[in-house]
This record gives sequence, C-alpha cells and structure tokens, in this order.
Amino acid sequence: MTKFDTIKQEIIHANPYWVYRKNEYLMPNNKVGDYFFVETPGSVFIIPRLKDGNFVLVKQFRYLNSKPSIEFPGGGIKSAYSIEDNAKCELKEEAGLITGKIKKIGEFNPLNGVTNEICHVFFAEELSFEDNKPDAGEEFSILKFNEMEIDSLIKSGELWDGMTLAAWSLYKLCIKGV
Repeated sequence: MTKFDTIKQEIIHANPYWVYRKNEYLMPNNKVGDYFFVETPGSVFIIPRLKDGNFVLVKQFRYLNSKPSIEFPGGGIKSAYSIEDNAKCELKEEAGLITGKIKKIGEFNPLNGVTNEICHVFFAEELSFEDNKPDAGEEFSILKFNEMEIDSLIKSGELWDGMTLAAWSLYKLCIKGV
C-alpha cells in the first residue's frame, strides 16, 4: 500500500495527557487531505496474577461513559521512565502491587482511526500488596477474580473496557496459549 506523505502538521490543542493534531497529507491521487487525531506518548496495561491464580483488576468511575468500569491497572506513559518501569509504577499506583516478575506480552493501538497511541501490555507475577497511591482525582476499588469470572464479566457486558478486553486476549494467546 502507498504511504501518505505529511505536508504540514499543526497542534490544535495540547494538555498534560495528549495533543490534538491536524495534519495535511498527500494522498496517492495527489489530492491533499486533512487528518485530525490524538497523539499520546503511549500507555501500559498490566495483567497481574496472584499466587492463588486470581487476577487483580481495579474498578473506577469513567466520566465519559457515566458509569463504573472494571479494568486491569494501566495508564499513560510518563517519558521519564522506561516502558517497563511505567508499567510497574501504574501497577503500584492503581492496585497497590509490587511485582517480582514482569513480562511484556504484546502491544496494540486502541483506536487506530483516532489516535497513534500504542498500548504496551505486561503480565505480572510474584506480587506483593502495599498501599496504592492514586493520582489526584483518581479513586479505585481493588477487585480479585479468577479466569472464569473474568470471562463471565466480559460475556455479561459488566466488563466493557476495550483496552482490558484487548489485554485479556493477549494474555489468553501469549500466556495461557488458548
């Protein structure tokens, strides 16, 4: 496929979490097009499995959907740290977990028509609990589920977060081998 050439880049809005951009690009038919998108430094999601086989998820209120969401711990990448260190920080911040063993199992783009974000997914074991330290404005309930319970939450629609669904698929393929 033909790659589009960028002609011009413009920042429409920037905040501490992402940048909204407008790019002009040259299409294969030599016409100029506008593309509006969200640019982020990326994100991390962590699937933490306890010694007893249960998984730790967090429940938080999602403003845009006006309802609570059950999710694996995760968040935006902070550039001062490596991707793996970002994952460890998010795991502690949201779930209060310290990991002795962490492995990257894959990555994906959560919404490739809207953002260039890449979400890096990690599997964590050898876990110990400490107090979680959420960012200002964040509030989490820490939940534990076994694999069948997670699958049931997905099937019932109670677990609806797209990034958690994608991360769970990577776990099933890369760790469990389904």
